[in-house]
Amino acid sequence: MANKINVKLILELKAAGLSQNLIAKTRHISKTSISDVLSIAQQKQIFYDAIKDKPEDEVYRLFYPDKFSAESTFKIPDYSYVHNELKKVGVTLKLLHQEYKDMCFKEGSIAVGYTKFTEDYRTYTKQCNLSNHLYHKPGQTVEVDWSGSHMEVVDCHTGEVVKVHLFVACLPYSQYAYVEPTLDEKQDTWLRCHIHMYEFFGGVPVKTVCDNLKTGVIKHPKEGDIILNDAYEGLGSHYVTAIMPTGVRKPKQKASVEGTVGKIATAIIAKLRHKTFYSFADLKESIAEALNAFNAAPFQKRQYSRKEVFEEEKQHLRVLPKIPYEVATWEYNRKVYPNSHVCVCKNYYSVPFAYAGQYVDVKLTESIVEIYTNHQRISSHPKFPLYVSNHYATHKEDMPDAFNQPEMNDLRLKQWAASIGTHTSEVIERLFKSVTIKEQAYNSALSVLKLSKTYSNERLETACEIALPMTRIPRYKHLKGILASNQDVLYAEQKQSKVGSKVDKETSGYVRGADYYGGIIGYGK
Repeated sequence: MANKINVKLILELKAAGLSQNLIAKTRHISKTSISDVLSIAQQKQIFYDAIKDKPEDEVYRLFYPDKFSAESTFKIPDYSYVHNELKKVGVTLKLLHQEYKDMCFKEGSIAVGYTKFTEDYRTYTKQCNLSNHLYHKPGQTVEVDWSGSHMEVVDCHTGEVVKVHLFVACLPYSQYAYVEPTLDEKQDTWLRCHIHMYEFFGGVPVKTVCDNLKTGVIKHPKEGDIILNDAYEGLGSHYVTAIMPTGVRKPKQKASVEGTVGKIATAIIAKLRHKTFYSFADLKESIAEALNAFNAAPFQKRQYSRKEVFEEEKQHLRVLPKIPYEVATWEYNRKVYPNSHVCVCKNYYSVPFAYAGQYVDVKLTESIVEIYTNHQRISSHPKFPLYVSNHYATHKEDMPDAFNQPEMNDLRLKQWAASIGTHTSEVIERLFKSVTIKEQAYNSALSVLKLSKTYSNERLETACEIALPMTRIPRYKHLKGILASNQDVLYAEQKQSKVGSKVDKETSGYVRGADYYGGIIGYGK
């Protein structure tokens, strides 16, 4: 009974051993009321065991018979019903009070006033520890952030360990979560994660609450307008959601996602910690499976799961736009190499050989690389993952016939390498064996061979000799590093020193004098 002292609760907590101060602090009941109840209980010798099975009204009547008769003339609102209705979109305390008054009028009972109604509701939520739920309504908000914890993927080509970041989102009403692994925390990645998140939810909340990240927020003053970057603001406009950064250093304003980050660390990162991932796709698939299990698992103290509550909330989300927001970046004036490839993000993509030596523009989306000249698309390729480098994407039809490119072919490059030395020849052979189409190796081979013009044939041959045992496919950057640091010169000097030492050992030792041999001859005589 929210407008009465909760006599039964006070007796129960006191019987459980709680002090008056602790009862007052945890249940938001005044110390005077608690002291008054315990004093009456002592006078009337009423103990919790005797009244624990009695209704609250009956217990209250035992302690305050005069007050009960006066208060019982009012129709007491059902604050449990009020609390649940407030979770629904558009429902306010004023609306519920009006509905309560209408019901009382029909029943011929007396309704409490609006002020009393709101005060008693606040008391109810405090005593039941339900105040947090008041602020979350279905379909209203999604909270987004980067996780502070990371995962890893091993590049199967190089063995390099690549750090993986986690984008985390949570719908506060249902606690339904979304997690996406990424290779960086750049603006384009941030925006794409939002697009995938809305698609995962199957709709868009009214508000998207984020932290004050540089990828999305330019300025967040204490007073005045918040300034978002154009791309983030454009995404919000496209999906008709209000982008709302939290107050600076106020994580409680997005407490749901802050709490979910910790739970995700246990449910996903810790769960997958013993598994080694050799591709980003495998890691992404495993995270998706763990996320589904996390959302489907029942809450600790409830019989339902995040997914079950989300099915109710989903009906309140706004409809997705027919066309997703496109995140694209452009790179201008990229030169086409003689091998008909353009270098983009440390990988190579082919264009028709007629464009070799010309300059082109490149459009990059999440999964596609498109190459343009004079606003016309001339080639398109699936995009390599960010952690991959020195890979080639080649359309066979882009490559010229041998007679169309006599100045550049594998035979001439191999002959050039052979003229330098056997180790250089081996490096060039390995480069050609590492590609599917021979033209893919032209640029790499040519850059290696041109080092001979800068450092001499002898030094390049020595550098290749050093690099071959160290790496499976020596490339320009390996050999350039050896030559620039004069490792080849030191290696050659050490090698020459060892050869000289060996010759000395072979020509030295114990040398017998002429008398010795003469003595032997004399002895023979």
